[in-house]
Amino acid sequence: MTIEQNKTFDLSASFKAYDVRGIVGESITAEIVEAVGAAFIDVLGLEGETVLVGGDMRPSSPEFSRAFANGAATRGANVQLLDLISTDELYYACGALNAAGATFTASHNPAAYNGIKMAKAGAQPISSESGLKEIQALAEQYLNTGTIPAAVTRGEIGVHDVLKDYSEYLRKLVDLSGSRPLKIVVDAGNGMAGLTTPAVLGDKLLPALPFEIIPLYFELDGSFPNHPANPLEPENLRDLQAAVIKHGADIGLAFDGDADRCFVIDEKGEPVSPSAITGMVARREIARAQAAGEETPVIIHNLLTSKAVPELVAKDGGRAVRTRVGHSFIKAVMAEEGAVFGGEHSAHFYFRDFWNADTGMLAAMHVLAALGEQDGPLSELGRQYEPYVSSGEINSEIEDKAGAVERVRVDFETEDIDIDHMDGSTFTAKDGSWWFNLRPSNTEPFLRLNAEAKDQATMEKIRDRVLALVRA
Repeated sequence: MTIEQNKTFDLSASFKAYDVRGIVGESITAEIVEAVGAAFIDVLGLEGETVLVGGDMRPSSPEFSRAFANGAATRGANVQLLDLISTDELYYACGALNAAGATFTASHNPAAYNGIKMAKAGAQPISSESGLKEIQALAEQYLNTGTIPAAVTRGEIGVHDVLKDYSEYLRKLVDLSGSRPLKIVVDAGNGMAGLTTPAVLGDKLLPALPFEIIPLYFELDGSFPNHPANPLEPENLRDLQAAVIKHGADIGLAFDGDADRCFVIDEKGEPVSPSAITGMVARREIARAQAAGEETPVIIHNLLTSKAVPELVAKDGGRAVRTRVGHSFIKAVMAEEGAVFGGEHSAHFYFRDFWNADTGMLAAMHVLAALGEQDGPLSELGRQYEPYVSSGEINSEIEDKAGAVERVRVDFETEDIDIDHMDGSTFTAKDGSWWFNLRPSNTEPFLRLNAEAKDQATMEKIRDRVLALVRA
């Protein structure tokens, strides 16, 4: 391939720590994507191997998938186009087929964006520390020299649909056929859950389960005409909350754009925190592992999840391991520890049986199983896993983030506390009544506060004290 030479390419604006993201037509184009596809093959040594390429419902994803495939084939890889897929479908395919792959998605970002998430064979993550920087550098070289050199033998491009195999695999991991009947509202946000939900939980490809599914925004539409596909923002849950109440549903599920995260709403329309979901799924996975003969199953949780999670894990006979925030850290520790499950406060849930990768759908199935095997409502079930009160994440826009943290440290230094610096600064009362974490953003002028306490009054007191210091 010959590239028109009229500018110098610098891809640092779109290559992030864990993936590629940019504005379509500006920092991510078909020309750039083709060079990245070629570099992907060379850096990972995939000439002559099969690679998997898919994309989400964004308008540019099909063109980008073909461009990446062409770059990969030019460098001698055989490409299987997976067509429309969720991100966890890519992880499934990379694991089940033991092949490296890429999917085009910008997850919850606005419609103007697209990006690339890449994985090695076995769904092993690719980050800036494990090949992404090298892929960027080689892609820039191809773009700036104007040529992607052809391999001796050009690879072939074919098509492979994994939706049914993915759906069957998830159903083997969590058997929902014996559940009591449940009414479920699912908000796909016009994202990929509009494709995967009917396949996994409905009767589109597999036998019907005892569920009535009420769909919200299942139409695949990368312009996101109803609301952004980012359930982390409370305003994007309002339609789901209203629909759960209107239909008298047992549960509501909200997925982000590429469907690798899942948020849960109870029958009263109230959110069930990702920490509570982590605890709920951890309990099930510990019990299953113990039944299979595993003495002390390991559960991973990041440092912003509720302290209820490690307490529950210990009570159930497991071992909790605390990590930094971020999926590359979680996946690495999952592999090192042989952990059965991991959860993050951001609603990413990781499973050993899913190649240590994150999948929103499998987490949702565990919650449905837990709800469906007992008679009580989700609000009662969830309360068992939320004994503490959380502030949620609060951002303060300040330039001198280190100075703000130091003001807080000085103010709290006379208290009976522990401070650790695993990820930001975590202040913990030795009597167990509260903790809070301050984390500086690496990319924005934000200092992020997360606080948790034994009751609402204590949480508000700590939250307001810290914010007053930070914003002084």
